[in-house]
Amino acid sequence: MEKFLKRNPRTSFVAELDGKIVGVIMSGHDGRRGYIYHTFVDKEFRRTGIGTQLVNAALEALKNEGIRKVDLVVSYWNEDGKEFLNHMGFIARPELTYHEKSLVDPAWIDGIIHMI
Repeated sequence: MEKFLKRNPRTSFVAELDGKIVGVIMSGHDGRRGYIYHTFVDKEFRRTGIGTQLVNAALEALKNEGIRKVDLVVSYWNEDGKEFLNHMGFIARPELTYHEKSLVDPAWIDGIIHMI
């Protein structure tokens, strides 16, 4: 995370309420295209506008960096996330598929795969 924030010092944000972190967004760019990598709002604070504020802050920051288009990935099963993104004006790109390749051996921890 430290490396990411050093590369993208003006495009990631934290939402804090009474000293507690209730939301985060990590975004950055490659000079041409912006990317939202991680977005999270505590379940207790969803549908309060925090996610909207975080996304808008990231989009404005990316726009200020000269970025004109932003991409992100959402899991197919994340219906709430997809609904939120549609509400924010993002469109699904059915002609694209997402591919990945692990550069290290994965390890299963608590039923979740982690890179080691």
